[in-house]
Amino acid sequence: MPAPAGTKRVKGVSIYRPFIFGSHAKHIDPNNRPSTINADHTHQWTIYVRPCHPQSELSYFIKKISFKLHETYTNSLRTIEAPPFEVTETGWGEFEVQIKIYFVPEANEKPQTIWHHLKLHPYGPNAEQQREKKEPVISECYEEVVFNEPVEAFYDLLTSSGGAAVGRGKGSKGSKQASMGGKKGTQGERVAELPFDGTYSQKEEGRELDRLGQAIKTVEIMVKEERTKLEEREKTLADLRSEDASAVKAR
Repeated sequence: MPAPAGTKRVKGVSIYRPFIFGSHAKHIDPNNRPSTINADHTHQWTIYVRPCHPQSELSYFIKKISFKLHETYTNSLRTIEAPPFEVTETGWGEFEVQIKIYFVPEANEKPQTIWHHLKLHPYGPNAEQQREKKEPVISECYEEVVFNEPVEAFYDLLTSSGGAAVGRGKGSKGSKQASMGGKKGTQGERVAELPFDGTYSQKEEGRELDRLGQAIKTVEIMVKEERTKLEEREKTLADLRSEDASAVKAR
């Protein structure tokens, strides 16, 4: 039996569309604080889903995006139905934000969910310097949504819009649904966190791997030093116990 109109899939094809999601946070100037902002709030932040390139668009395949904020916010579920897909708020604490992406009707695909940790404070080797200068904190991740064997109408929409690769092959075995990074997007999913300047390259990835390798070596040295100290303490404790035992016998 032929597939119903609008549901026939293009066999052996996977199409991916890349995007960036993340947050931008900055200190609220106490000397220029709007009266409408809560007195306890220390930062203004924006959480967003954006195309990788400013000239690109996401709205031709994304219908809307919902951002689930911390329950202490009024109307904590914010749904954005047109670009820019972002929410701006103020607050004082960090928390996990659920981001749910809904595709256009032509896609015939289920929504996909990703998670982002809202960062208000800098981390890393230059964190102290950033805190002193009160520099904005940018936390961005690169992600891809993969459409495995899309329906024909959506395939035409994706390929006519261009801007990303089309792969002709087997795709994900046993799955005809969209997925994030080749897998379903869930909390703890594999993503690539981008450097603070918002750029990404193999060279930058290599430098990051070198830094991680050096950090691992440093930790291994620290562990070895602590193990040596522990052994010395245990030896000293054993000697003291031996001396105490000898003193008791002498009595």
